[in-house]
Amino acid sequence: MLVNLLSVAGVMKTIGGVLLAVVILLAMVTIHEFGHYIAGRLLGFKITEFSVGFGPALLKKRSKKTGVLFALRLVPLGGYCAFDGEDEDLSKKEEKGDKTNEPFEEMTADDGENLKNEGGMSATNENPSVTQSENAEDDPQEENKKEDEYPEPQGARFNDQPPWKRIIVLIAGATMNYLLALFLIILMFACVGRPVYTVTESDRFQSAAGQTFEGLQAGDTILEINGKTLYMLTDWQDALNGKKKGDVVDVLVIRDGKKQTVPVSLYQDASVKNMSDSNVIFYSLGLVVYEEVNGEMQLVRYLELHSQTVRDGFFQTIGHSFMYSFKLGGSVLRSLGELITGKLGIQAMGGPVTTISVTAEAAVSGFASFLNIAALIGVNLAVFNLLPVPALDGCKVIFCIIEWIRKKPINRKVETIINLVGIIFLLGFAVLIDLLHFIL
Repeated sequence: MLVNLLSVAGVMKTIGGVLLAVVILLAMVTIHEFGHYIAGRLLGFKITEFSVGFGPALLKKRSKKTGVLFALRLVPLGGYCAFDGEDEDLSKKEEKGDKTNEPFEEMTADDGENLKNEGGMSATNENPSVTQSENAEDDPQEENKKEDEYPEPQGARFNDQPPWKRIIVLIAGATMNYLLALFLIILMFACVGRPVYTVTESDRFQSAAGQTFEGLQAGDTILEINGKTLYMLTDWQDALNGKKKGDVVDVLVIRDGKKQTVPVSLYQDASVKNMSDSNVIFYSLGLVVYEEVNGEMQLVRYLELHSQTVRDGFFQTIGHSFMYSFKLGGSVLRSLGELITGKLGIQAMGGPVTTISVTAEAAVSGFASFLNIAALIGVNLAVFNLLPVPALDGCKVIFCIIEWIRKKPINRKVETIINLVGIIFLLGFAVLIDLLHFIL
């Protein structure tokens, strides 16, 4: 009975973690699209729809004030802010004229008459399922009432706006992701504390009795190495990389409740292979020590690093929050760089399934872990979306800059094809790395 209860509790925890992961991802995507929406409204863009999720609409409501359609859709792993004319080919626009492509264009009397002669039924673009009855035609007050209830969205079409305005709208999504992530980091640092690492004894190995080691000791909370504040393990690597065996580094620690600087003579050379190479930290700082005993190398010391938190003052919290957010963004760029150069294997990445799995595990580990993983995803989305990769906002910004310099746009059809190929590539790549992650 107890085993069954534990099994049910484990399943419920897993389900809860997955739901929290989906909520985090959906919130980050929504705030990204909201950034596009706010910038677009402020700069006079014509916006036709703002949707959370993809697929069939579960809920939808058109604003009586702006005419914008707001929708909640079935698949909760995305969203979009639809700008009128964003993906339109200008050559078609010039041939047909602006009005033929207006999503809220009213049908003329001649068009309606032609449709009736052909046996068709006229309908507005706002609600194609509702036919226009003869009573509505005979009642102009009823028609005016409908127009007043759902006005046509105001503003200029996306590609008719100056390039600088489009650039602002395009980067607004990533900006909102970063600002939300920064807020979550400040909240985490203020309420829980800044993440640091503490040296602890391992449960799997006990050092030989009576044997002493200089340098770091169990219980030390490590704050800095050679004056560099440590936010992530990559900071440890950067502080140690290139140092040789016997070099002395100054480590600022909290020992017995007091801050003090401990000189540590490196036990081994510190040569970092890639950002996942954490072993260099343990071996060079003497947390893991092998010694030759009777002609064989034996493990004589094995300490671990456990994540802890420290509280700082108000201004220190704000400063550390900004630095931590920059470090997160830098780690994203660094991982991509190491993937491109081959220093880091593709198995180190993860697609949507892996992201949800890792996020779910972190989300149920505690309030600090929940805020930390949410902030990481926010910074990740901000940086990733600004990369000059087809289909991403960064690539669209490049097209706008080229248009700004040339005083004329690149062929819209070519731009659309490039972005379409980019979408196909990104989706295929996401599926591939998920498969490789589970296979390898």
